[in-house]
Amino acid sequence: MTGPASGSQSGGQVADVQDTSEVFRGTASGSTGLRDQRSTDGADQRAIPAFVLGEELGDLADHDDRIAVLTADLAKANRTNDFAARHPDRFFNLGIAEKNMITVAAGMAASGFVTYAATFASFSALLGCEQIRTDCAYPGLPVRVIGHHAGMSMGFYGTSHHALEDLGIMRTIADLTVVCASDANQLRGILRASVDHPGAMYIRLGRGRDPEVYADVPDVHFGRAVQLRDGTDAAILATGSEVYPSLRAAERLAATGASVAVYDVHTLKPFDVEAVTAAASTGRVLTVEEHNRTNGLGTATAEALFEGGFAGVRLRRLAVPDEHVPIGPPAALYAHYQLDSDGIAGELTMLLDD
Repeated sequence: MTGPASGSQSGGQVADVQDTSEVFRGTASGSTGLRDQRSTDGADQRAIPAFVLGEELGDLADHDDRIAVLTADLAKANRTNDFAARHPDRFFNLGIAEKNMITVAAGMAASGFVTYAATFASFSALLGCEQIRTDCAYPGLPVRVIGHHAGMSMGFYGTSHHALEDLGIMRTIADLTVVCASDANQLRGILRASVDHPGAMYIRLGRGRDPEVYADVPDVHFGRAVQLRDGTDAAILATGSEVYPSLRAAERLAATGASVAVYDVHTLKPFDVEAVTAAASTGRVLTVEEHNRTNGLGTATAEALFEGGFAGVRLRRLAVPDEHVPIGPPAALYAHYQLDSDGIAGELTMLLDD
């Protein structure tokens, strides 16, 4: 294990050359030319989940000696280097060894720490599935696996770096809480609520440039969805990165006279069946997720509707088809799969006309 010396090479000149923080944040001169312009929305860097993770954990660690953070050579990408700068004695870079990182996090949790292990979702949930199940969830240890850059947000990196199966995998693991952050403020709320939450958790973060859904840090109650908008004609159940475009789609339909409720289903496990029941009262339900349509939010909703006796409710599931997505800019991929506000509005229109 190596501490925060990763990225803090001896000799200031080398460290300065290797520090690509401004490029990653999108604030460096000319850096926007590296992205599809549609993916550069001018969001405040402090309102980007990937950038508040280390800061919030650092704030929590100021008052709790149990908190420790681990990463797999991605301290800049997930901003856990912000934590390392403040609490170097409780920061560990395990290198490109994600499975080992999760097992080490479990060992530390068994010794009294509350550990946060962060890496790309494709490497945490998919590569480290066995370690999450056997080392963390089975013994009920307070390990919080952070899967950042989930879904298609890695864009050009392709299938090896996409994570469109993680929710389906994680929700089948017993005694594991599975939660998705929709924006930076909600991520802060999730992290605060996670410190004393019993057992292991998988916390999913989106593309890292998610627009604001919550103006303030909300009180997060795991297993309880949040109704963000009232409606009587239909209801959207969305999670993570799809909450914001779902709200925008509902607002667009409101201009045509349609009344659409929107729920932020931030917790996939335990699942909020009561929220599904409330949504079903509209008679039409649309689920929206940046995930394979198999075994994610849509499947969980279908199960709840069927088991609750709501077989007559019209249900549409908007997600990524059961395929490997093309390589391209995230914004273009969202548009391709109708997971932007335009596509969601189109699905809503078809649901309302059905």
